[in-house]
Amino acid sequence: MILQNKFDIIKFVISIVLPLIIGFLGSIFTSSSVKTRYLTLIKPSFNPPSWLFGPVWILLYVLMGISLYLIWSYGLNYSGVKIALIIFVIQMVLNFLWSILFFGLHNPLLAFVNIVLLWISILAMIILFFRVSPLAAYLQIPYLLWVTFASILNLFIFLLN
Repeated sequence: MILQNKFDIIKFVISIVLPLIIGFLGSIFTSSSVKTRYLTLIKPSFNPPSWLFGPVWILLYVLMGISLYLIWSYGLNYSGVKIALIIFVIQMVLNFLWSILFFGLHNPLLAFVNIVLLWISILAMIILFFRVSPLAAYLQIPYLLWVTFASILNLFIFLLN
């Protein structure tokens, strides 16, 4: 990943900042509920401490941004780039919606349906990214693993409450 010109640097910055902005917007719904309603929910024994979520998500959003840059840097006319970028946008929308459903609307069932769709879209994104840039795909494996864990956690919170 060599940034060869000014346009590459701008693409790189946009690619990193975009997922972080989406994450920040989602955190608006999260932060208002984490210190109130979320504390009252019955959570499974494997629920991680609340302080862990922020750093994990920041790392995942940065990895998303790097992957986005790697794919985008091939250019929109390169085979598979457009569909990979469309799936990237879809998974980002689903990622954002989860915070609204779970924390904003206090609906763990709808959030679970959403996170299953998110998981599927991440898997599709990884497959499509791999066809363009294997490195971009590999960088998304931690995201898929975290969302797998988050899906199980979401399901248990729904079942326990």
